[in-house]
Amino acid sequence: MSFINRPIKTPFFYGWLILAVVATGAFVATSIAGIVLGGIQYFIFEDTGWNRSNIGVAAAAGVWCSGVVAPFAGRLTDKHGPRTLMPLGAIYLGLTLFGLGWFHSLKYFYFATITARAISQPILIGVVPRTLAVNFFLKRRNTALALTGMFRPISGAIIVQIVSLFASTYGWRSAFSFLGIFSLALSLPMILIIRRRPEDLGLLPDGVRHEISDSNETVLPKSADFEPEISRVTNDEQSSWTGREVLRTPAFWLVALTVMCSITGSSAIGFSMVPYLADEANLPASVAVGVLSLSTFLSLSNLGWGYLADKISPRWSMIIALTGSGGVILYLFLVNSIVSAYVFGLCWGIIHSSLEVIVYMILAQYFGRVSYGVIAGSLRPFEAAGLGLGQILGPLMYDLLGNYTSMIIMSGGLQLVAAFFIFLARPPRKTLNLTN
Repeated sequence: MSFINRPIKTPFFYGWLILAVVATGAFVATSIAGIVLGGIQYFIFEDTGWNRSNIGVAAAAGVWCSGVVAPFAGRLTDKHGPRTLMPLGAIYLGLTLFGLGWFHSLKYFYFATITARAISQPILIGVVPRTLAVNFFLKRRNTALALTGMFRPISGAIIVQIVSLFASTYGWRSAFSFLGIFSLALSLPMILIIRRRPEDLGLLPDGVRHEISDSNETVLPKSADFEPEISRVTNDEQSSWTGREVLRTPAFWLVALTVMCSITGSSAIGFSMVPYLADEANLPASVAVGVLSLSTFLSLSNLGWGYLADKISPRWSMIIALTGSGGVILYLFLVNSIVSAYVFGLCWGIIHSSLEVIVYMILAQYFGRVSYGVIAGSLRPFEAAGLGLGQILGPLMYDLLGNYTSMIIMSGGLQLVAAFFIFLARPPRKTLNLTN
């Protein structure tokens, strides 16, 4: 079956084709993400009679379990590559999504959403796709990471609308069955297209070609035209950190605290946005879902954040985004009309979606690509902890206090705390061991 190992010829850099496949994987995996479950929770508890906390707990538990799986996924990606992991993740996700259309018990809902989220998030959305972007791109790395960061929120905006449409006509379960079939079919192009690194295709990052000698050793091109690219790749390899080295740096732990605080606040807002706008801002549910879709779709602005990160550094871009995010969250108190709701959705969409992406630009800039899967996987538990806390704190605060006021204040404050942590997280210096 040599055709499976034969790469598809493209008139452009093969890395862009891989990112396209990654986008489809992220699309279907987002169907089980908190942003979608939060956006369609009305349809679920109206159909089943479950309460909001049931759905919030399922979303939170799935995220927390993904934090447990992510370090292993990162290590396996660095060691064996993503070509096996991603199709297996798509197959498992497809089976669980299809099952949601046929099984009606709360126990299966918990099993499907938790395990599918735990496996699909690091393999189809987070660690593995970002490792591919870092491996295949260097000069355009921030742009590639920005694109991978766009896939989930844009997919969420589309899937929320798809499931809402299906729910009003055929039921939300039919939508998940359809997405399950799509996920199963997606495993084949993943096997055919995905590769571990550009070197496997006779390329260097960003598409510079090299040759493979008879002894399977890389022979770099000697043309002066390629010298800047070769030097850039060589420097990146030499300055890369191992997973153990990274865990000894204060910078990594400050970045981890930044992620946990920021995502706790932003996920609380994202998960409870629709019920807040419907219940406390007195807007129609369709408008609330529309605001959520707009804010998630505006992750297109990640390309702009990638450009800004190239100009002023990812760290300062993160500080700007976090400070702005805190202000936008507090603006929710002023939302009392359709116009003000969409103003919030516009501002929130431009700012908040960048937060999860820029932090992975920081990791690549600080620690390089050699062990990027392990490093990104090590950060995922903090990201997952924040996601899970945010998704469960909103519903719990509402159940205890009868409103979302405390949640909004908490979420806005956490963004400012995160901005302080990332301000302290200066780039670490790696001591190179030189031998004569």
